[in-house]
Amino acid sequence: MRAFPTLGRQTAILGLGVHVPERVLGNAELERMVDTSDEWIVERTGIRERHVAEPGTASFELAVKAGREALDAAGVEPEAIDLVMVASSSPDAPFPAMACRVQECLGLVNAWAFDLLAACTGLLYELAIADAMIASGRARTALVIGAEVLSRILDWGDRSTCVLLGDAAGALVVGPARHGAGIRSWCLGADGRQWDLLVYGDHAHKGAYAVRDPDPHFKMNGRETYMFAVDNFARQALAVTEAAGLTVGDVDLFVPHQANRRIIESAARRAGIAMDRVVINIDRYGNTSTATIPLALRDAAAEGRLHPGDRILLASFGAGLTWAACLLDWE
Repeated sequence: MRAFPTLGRQTAILGLGVHVPERVLGNAELERMVDTSDEWIVERTGIRERHVAEPGTASFELAVKAGREALDAAGVEPEAIDLVMVASSSPDAPFPAMACRVQECLGLVNAWAFDLLAACTGLLYELAIADAMIASGRARTALVIGAEVLSRILDWGDRSTCVLLGDAAGALVVGPARHGAGIRSWCLGADGRQWDLLVYGDHAHKGAYAVRDPDPHFKMNGRETYMFAVDNFARQALAVTEAAGLTVGDVDLFVPHQANRRIIESAARRAGIAMDRVVINIDRYGNTSTATIPLALRDAAAEGRLHPGDRILLASFGAGLTWAACLLDWE
């Protein structure tokens, strides 16, 4: 696993925004929909409830609301955004890019725009691109968004998957570090040999579009995914801190992708990170894919767990298989 220190101008997260649909779907309601129980769900995943969008809601609608909040939080005018990206595991269509819809709705008249698909890793892939573009001088300010309406790709009769996912969007405004803080190092990777662990549709080899699957759903090899995720999180933590010239003991807060509570706890133990330095909010939102890290950052800030200068470790993994992690000093 390779990791690299950040070179050039240092960038930082300048603003954070999230949007969560109002409707809450708790485990008790799921018990009436599928053969499951609150005890079974909590024991295996740590999830107690998740938010689901109203039928017909587009992912880009959530993206716009989160993006607007992030711009306001950063105090950045729409005209100042040079680049807008939207990552999603549940895009509204193959094209046009949701980022172009976001650009229109938010008035980002000077931004170039595109979508990115790397499943749950998508938001950190975007953040890496924004970091590189800003460090190289090809952009000054970027808007990075993860937006999901995952409820529309679930098989609500499959208890192994329908309990896992929720709908939400999260956004980050990224720009030159203002106070000497910012992103220190990156670990980025993928392993296409394991592409079939997390798929969309029954015909994974050819793909749902190619076979004209009329009703494709999210499917997962849970056991193999669990094993990969625990090992991957731990290795990323070690690699990205070493690349920054630090150790895992120097990390003030670990903000992992919220896929499964047991995965997070096992990975933290393996990496040597105490649980009081780990952010977990999967119990309230489920796995919202590209939106989990902004949601976790928002909750950590609301709980007073983020302070200027804190060393923050962000890490994610997703279908593909893909992974990304970065170490940053909180602005």
